[in-house]
Formats: sequence, structure tokens, C-alpha cells
Amino acid sequence: MRTFVGFYILCLLIGQDLPFLAADDANVINDSTQNLCFANRLSDFLPPPYSNVSDNMPCTPLWNTFVLRYSENRDNVMTIIVSALYTTGWVGIGFSKEGRMVGSSAMVGWISKKGHAKIKQYYLQGTERDQVVPDQGELQLQKVPPVVALHGAMIYLAFQVKFSVRVPRRAVILAFSTAYPSKLGRLTKHDDKTTVIVDFSKASGATSIKTTTSTEKTKHGVMAILGWGFLLPVGAILARYLRHKDPLWYYLHIGFQFTGFIFGLAAVILGIQLYNRIQPDIPTHRGIGIFILVLSILQVLAFFARPQKETKMRRYWNWYHHWIGRISLFFGAVNIVLGIRMADNGGDGWKIGYGFILSVTLLAFVVLEIFRIRGAIGSPSSHTPPSFEAHPNSTSV
Repeated sequence: MRTFVGFYILCLLIGQDLPFLAADDANVINDSTQNLCFANRLSDFLPPPYSNVSDNMPCTPLWNTFVLRYSENRDNVMTIIVSALYTTGWVGIGFSKEGRMVGSSAMVGWISKKGHAKIKQYYLQGTERDQVVPDQGELQLQKVPPVVALHGAMIYLAFQVKFSVRVPRRAVILAFSTAYPSKLGRLTKHDDKTTVIVDFSKASGATSIKTTTSTEKTKHGVMAILGWGFLLPVGAILARYLRHKDPLWYYLHIGFQFTGFIFGLAAVILGIQLYNRIQPDIPTHRGIGIFILVLSILQVLAFFARPQKETKMRRYWNWYHHWIGRISLFFGAVNIVLGIRMADNGGDGWKIGYGFILSVTLLAFVVLEIFRIRGAIGSPSSHTPPSFEAHPNSTSV
């Protein structure tokens, strides 16, 4: 009983202090972001040639306060001006063939503590800081020098780049940090980033990968909550408190655990696809996901390796089966909380939804445990499972 109570209370306490982004927060292009296109006349403070073309450029709000202006000539030379609200640190825009951060080339600009404007090209060889190499990259910058300008609360990065072929839709990576780069130009870790598909053939054609990845994140979260947050805990509760309904408890237990495993496996598969697509920096969430996948596979294998109840190995198998089940449920719940915490589109809905499921499950456990202590339900001493039983995920304690 203490194991279950500690598990659920810990998860409930963790879930009470989650930072969530509201629906009108950073990832929504609202009217105030749209107005950034008309806040300033760029020709008033940008040097030529950017001042000559900037007022006639298509202007597209992308993400947070990031705004993109662009134009392209017949030689596939594109003039790009990206702006964002700025206080400290750096802002950057990168270009990637597949929308991934690794392997992309980026232009990053900042205003130093002494007020000097800095802009560099970076090549992102990997996710570690020393793998973000300054003054390297695959962008074919033109002879016109790149420019960084601070006007009011906005920072502007302007540069010209030539692409080998004209591609209407390009993956653009946006990122920022409030910490300054080092004196040698080494970037600090980004505070946030996203990938956007920009349709450069239109004046207002930007569609965020977040529209797609948001749906994928939703599917991943729903599968994980249904599997690890609902079906598997319910299956464990049935195995503990429904023993007086033999063999009904066994069939229900098997059904819930098998279905929960399928949903959990689907969540892992969707998570792998999502990771390969956007390359998020989530080592803890990813590591725990792989860990509980291994544990769940071990539980399925235990279904087929269950010894006869008359053998001495049966007792050790029960210990293994019960504790692997408990550990799996614990880390499954913790990983759900971590996933909600890191989701860009978390919102209060996820917090309320999983909090409700967790609270109801805890309440059911407490009530049923009271009945069990009184001997009204779940007495395993007078009921034994059928001889062909091979329950894979029993968590009876």
C-alpha cells in the first residue's frame, strides 16, 4: 500500500508545479505580432541596399515576435531581414533541408554589452555547444555585408544569400537566447526554438511545422496518457482488488494490460518519429521513455516465461513481475508529467486532464484499499488464478 500511495502522491505533487504556456502565449501569431510589420520604416535606419528594398518586402510574422521580410531576384539571391523583440543575448535564423537543427547553417546576431553589433554565420554540426561552429556554414553569403541594427525594442538581422536553386518552400529554424555569446563567438544554449516552413513564393505564406508537430505531440501525449496513465494503472488495480471475482479479474487484467502496452508502444513510436523530425533537446524524457519501453517488453516476455505455481521459481517470478510493473508505472507517470512540462503547446488542458485521471485513480486506490483491509474485496488467499494464467502486468502488492 505504501508503494502505491507514495507513487501517486509524488506524481500528484510534481504535477502541481508545472509551467505551462497559455494559448495566447509565444506560439500564437496574434494581432500584436502582426502589427510588428508596420511598427517601423526599415529604410529609416537600415543601410543600403537593405534600405532600398525593405519597405516593399513581403512581411510575415512567424513565431513569438519573430518577423520575416524577404525578396528574391532572378539570380536566386535572396535579401532577408528578420526581426524580433530584443533585450539581451542573441537571435538567429537558420536554414535546413529537412527542418532539423543538426546540419543546418544559421545567421546569428546580437548587440554586445558594450553596444557593438555582431553577426556571424554558424554551422550546426550537433547539439553540443562546441559543435556550433562560428564563421562556418553552407550559406552562400554575398558581397554585401550582413547588418545588425537595434531600433527601439527590436533587433534586425539583414543579409543576402544565394541559393543554388529556387525552392518556393524552405524550412527555417528560429531561435533565441537571453545569454550573450562568449568573446570568441561561441553561442550559449538557446532558450527556445522552432522550425517554420516558409512559402517564399507568397507574400504572406508561412506555415509552421508546429501546426503539424503540434498534432503529432497531441497524439503522442494522448497515447501515453491512455496507456501509462490510465489503462495500465487500472489493470494493476483490477489485479489487486478484484481477486474475489475469479477468473474475471484475470481476464480484465490481461485485457487492460495488453491494451495499455499497445497504447504505450504507439506513444513511443510517435515519440521517435517526432524526435527525428524536430530534434528536441529532451534527454531525460527520451531516456525514461526508452527505459519504460524496455521494462514493458520484459513484462510481455514474462507472460510467456511464467513458471508453474508449484515450482520454487514461481515466487521469484512473482517478485520480478510485481516490482517491474510498479517501477514501470512509476516512471511512466513521471514521464507523462515531464512530457506535459516540456510541450510547447501544453496549455492548462493537459494539466487538468492528467491531474483529473491521477486524482481519480488515487481516490479509487484509497477507497478500494480500505475495503480490502476490511476483507470485503480482493482476498487472494481464497481465490487462485486458473491453471493457464499468464498475466503479464499484474501489480498486486
